[in-house]
Amino acid sequence: MQTAPHPDAREQRDNASFHALMRALSRPGTVQKLPEPGAVLIAAALLDRECRAYTDDAALEVPLRQTGAALVPLTEADHLFVTLGSAAAVTALGAAEVGSFLYPDGGATVIAPARIGEGAQLTLTGPGIDGRLSLQLGDLHPSLWEARRRLCRYPEGIDLFFIDGARVIGLPRSTAVQEG
Repeated sequence: MQTAPHPDAREQRDNASFHALMRALSRPGTVQKLPEPGAVLIAAALLDRECRAYTDDAALEVPLRQTGAALVPLTEADHLFVTLGSAAAVTALGAAEVGSFLYPDGGATVIAPARIGEGAQLTLTGPGIDGRLSLQLGDLHPSLWEARRRLCRYPEGIDLFFIDGARVIGLPRSTAVQEG
């Protein structure tokens, strides 16, 4: 008699987090709910021993290492856990991996805190969006959107997740973002 393993509570939480993140990318700009708040949960869902991660938050270093991921400089990372509230942080993001025409999956995934429903008004268009979608994201430096335009030359680019507690919004590289 064969039996299938049953996922424990932690594995169920990580799977639910992963599914929320994938929904966020497939439906850009829509708020998805994570089982718990915070970047640590996203790290547990996305990272493993084959991943390279970077963080500008010393408090995240230990949880990132616990996933088995290697902590590397920003220029080598495929997952960036960063704060994008300053011009310096946005400038540093310009050194992130963007993949290539043949290997666009080499582009970095960026996870950053933001205030959903506050701040700059954005209009999104592109795959996964029916027409246009408006949203507000706060606590982000205004230069982020121009920097993202320079980095995202589809299929090359970065994918962004913005987290606010247990809420997450995804912006894949294929989504066009207009300010105002």
